[in-house]
Amino acid sequence: MVHLAAWRFGKPYESLERETLVHFLSGEPVAEVSQVGGALLGRDLRKAADARRALLAIDPEEIVERLQTAGNLYAQGTPEVGGVPQSPDDFVRAQSATTGLPESLCRANMQKNMFVLSNMDRILDALSRGLDPRILWRGYGIEHRGVTVSYQAQSPVLGLVLPSNSPGVHTLWLPVVALGVGLVIKPGSQEPWTPYRMAACMVEAGIPAEAIGLYPGATDVGAAVLAGCGRSMIFGSAKTVEQYRGNPRVQVHGPGFSKIILGDDQVDDWERHLDVLAASVAANSGRGCINTSAIYASRNTRRIAEALAARLGPVEVRPPDDPDATLAAFTVPGAAKAIWGQIETLLAAPGVTHATAPYGGRFVEHDRCGWLRPVVAHAATSEPEIARAEYMFPFVTVVECPQEQMLERMGPTLVCSAITEDEAFQARLVACTDIDRLNLGPIPTTKLDWLQPHEGNIIDFLYRSRALQMAVPVGADA
Repeated sequence: MVHLAAWRFGKPYESLERETLVHFLSGEPVAEVSQVGGALLGRDLRKAADARRALLAIDPEEIVERLQTAGNLYAQGTPEVGGVPQSPDDFVRAQSATTGLPESLCRANMQKNMFVLSNMDRILDALSRGLDPRILWRGYGIEHRGVTVSYQAQSPVLGLVLPSNSPGVHTLWLPVVALGVGLVIKPGSQEPWTPYRMAACMVEAGIPAEAIGLYPGATDVGAAVLAGCGRSMIFGSAKTVEQYRGNPRVQVHGPGFSKIILGDDQVDDWERHLDVLAASVAANSGRGCINTSAIYASRNTRRIAEALAARLGPVEVRPPDDPDATLAAFTVPGAAKAIWGQIETLLAAPGVTHATAPYGGRFVEHDRCGWLRPVVAHAATSEPEIARAEYMFPFVTVVECPQEQMLERMGPTLVCSAITEDEAFQARLVACTDIDRLNLGPIPTTKLDWLQPHEGNIIDFLYRSRALQMAVPVGADA
C-alpha cells in the first residue's frame, strides 16, 4: 500500500501516527498518510526563508519553464509518489477512490491544472500587468514606463489549508512558485493526491525540493499554517469566511453563491440559454464555488425551473469508473442524508416548489456513503431561505425578482453571469460591489479566464508595492 510521507521542506518524514485512506465504496485501504502535529510545523517554519532563497537562486524565466515541464509530467508522466511510480490512470483511480469524484471528472480537473502550468508565462504577464519578473526577484527595478518600482514579498512562503471537495481548486495556488514564494501545504484529508503528485512533478522538473512543504495532519496543523505563515490561503464554510474576514494575512475561499441573471430584455428568450444554465449548475458535479446556486429573472421563472429540472432531474448515480458518471459521492458517513434533511425543510417553505420532484428521489444511500441527485427549486420571491442556499452538488433555485431589485436582493456573489444587453443595467452590474467576477452575456459561471484574477490577484496578496527612490552616486551622470 502507498505511504505518503510528510515533506519537511523536501525531506521525507515518516510519522508513527498514520491515517489510512479507504475506497469510498468498498472500504478497502488505498493509502497510508503520515500525520504530523502543529508543533512540528511551527519548528520547520523557522527555516521558511530558505524556501524563498532556493527559488530566487534560479532565474524566474527558468522557473516558469520548469513549471511548464511539471505540467506535462503531471498530466502525462509517471512520477514517483509515495515511493511508487504513479501513472495518470493510477492517480485518477486513487483520487476517485478517496474523494468520491467520478474518474472522468478527475481527468478533467487534471487538464485544468496542466493548462495553468503550461500557460504560466501568459498568466503571470497578465496578472502582473507586464511587469518584468526579475523585479520581484530583486525587489525593485525599472518598469516599462521607465519608472522605478519596488515590490516587497510579505512572506517567504504561502501557507495552504486545502479542501477535499474539488481538485480544481489547486489552480489557484499553482502560480505561487513562479512568483518566487515557497509553499507550505496542509493537504485535504481525502484529497492529498493532487498536492503530492504536483510536488513530485515540480521537483522532478527542477523546482528545488526545499521550496515545498507537505504537512498532512489534524486541525492543529491548519491552525499552525495560519498562525505561522505571513500569507495563507484557506478553503472552508461561510463560518470560516466570517472568522477570517478582514485579516490581511489570510485569503479565504468559501461558498461562492454564484448566480445567473436573465435581464428583462432577454428573459423571454430564456430557452436559448438553457445549455448555459444547465452547465453552470452541473459542471464538475456542482462541487465548485463557481457553480450557479441561484438564477434570477423577473418572469417565466416557473417555466425555466421546469425546463431545467427536465434537463437535470433524470441524472442518475453511476459507478465512479463509468465514463458517463457525473455525480460525486458524499464520502463522510451520514453527510448526504443530513444535507437532504436540510433541503427538505427549505423546500417546505411557503412560495417554494420542488421542480425535480417528478423525477424520483434525490437522496441515494449506500452502506458507506451517499449521493444527492440534482435539485432544482423555484422561489416565487427572493424571501425564502432557499434562494440563498448553496450545496456541493447540482443544486439551484430559480428566483422570481423584479430586475430593479435583483442587485439589492441577491447578496454576495463570487461569479455573476448577467445575460442582458441593457446598457443601463450593465452599468449597474459593473458598479455592484457584491459581485466579484462579472460575466456580461451568456457565459457559464464555471468558465474561467485564467488571464484574469480569481477572488483577488495573487500577486497583490503576496507582494506589497511601495515607494523606492535611489540617489545618483556622486560623480555619476545624472
